[in-house]
Amino acid sequence: MSARLALSYVVIGTAFGWVLSRSGAGDYGVVQRMFLFKDFQMYGLLGVGVLTIMIGLWILKRVGRSAAGEPIEIRPKAVNAGNWVGGGLFGIGWSMTGMCPGPVFVNIGEGKVYALFAFAGVVAGTWLVGQFRPWLANRLGLPR
Repeated sequence: MSARLALSYVVIGTAFGWVLSRSGAGDYGVVQRMFLFKDFQMYGLLGVGVLTIMIGLWILKRVGRSAAGEPIEIRPKAVNAGNWVGGGLFGIGWSMTGMCPGPVFVNIGEGKVYALFAFAGVVAGTWLVGQFRPWLANRLGLPR
């Protein structure tokens, strides 16, 4: 990877983190109010994110190449029981900690020490899925 491409990733990631921080996506109270249907700010943020991704994917499909010049092929993902189990675990973790993986880094960057425990959970969960992948694949019909 070129230094220029790596720098662009850092700049885009930093800008994304700043937007998450300023929007309240890294704030535990904002996320909890969303899950309790007391505040709809996060739903608006998520909607803007979905719209942005839709536009970005449309552009990528039209251009047909990544920023590195590699061809892009976007294929639909198969639906399986793992989607439901993984989505459920993701939602439980998000509602308990007020963070999904992106805002974990935002909270760490903001100096919130409790985010280190959420980050440890993300790392442990990722490691566990890796360790039990063959077992999970057989039981949940995951792709090989």
